[in-house]
Amino acid sequence: MNQAERPGPRPLALVYRGPASLPGCPEAVADLLTAGPWELDVRFAGPREALKLSAGSLSRALVYAQPGGGSLRPAYRRLRRQRDAIRDFVHGGGRYLGFCLGAYLAGATPGFALLPGDTDQYIRSPGCTVHDTGNTLVGVMWRGRPRTVFFQDGPYFALDADADATVLATYTNGATAAVVTRFGTGRVGVTGPHPEAGDDWYTDNRLPVHHTRDLALDLVNAVMEK
Repeated sequence: MNQAERPGPRPLALVYRGPASLPGCPEAVADLLTAGPWELDVRFAGPREALKLSAGSLSRALVYAQPGGGSLRPAYRRLRRQRDAIRDFVHGGGRYLGFCLGAYLAGATPGFALLPGDTDQYIRSPGCTVHDTGNTLVGVMWRGRPRTVFFQDGPYFALDADADATVLATYTNGATAAVVTRFGTGRVGVTGPHPEAGDDWYTDNRLPVHHTRDLALDLVNAVMEK
């Protein structure tokens, strides 16, 4: 049992903030985790934060969240030294949340290899409705209901045929857009679109606002299950 799961202080949730993320992305995830019903002690972790991303800091946490950011390969180069610590954390019972880039990083080429399968760009999948890397909207079916979500070159998830996974959402072409699965005794929840996006993400990009916090809460709730 992680220290954060024992009675007493609120469980610790670490949100990466650093050069493998973009301004606004860690803050949106931290706001989501702080405002939710889980009574988490949410802290940023990264090279310029009071808490560093390390095996030691992860050993005290219940949740580790990897927010959106830039391109996959440069981000992985910055985080590859923490790969084993993140894998050990999740395998031992921790929860991993990945949003867009954080979801790519849950894959294997390159990444932390936390998924029963891998990731690839949605914009390269057959029948996709988005064809460039700009900030835009994407349609998904989230638990069988059509929703529109903020999107910026997020992944889809190519799961193994025998994967023990719960698909929360699919893109309109049927590709998996959000999924929760196990890794060891821990859980991994990843999403290609950005359900955690605040109103300013839309207005700053001259997009109509869509409120999708309920979808982000659903993802986190699924990861937090025992």
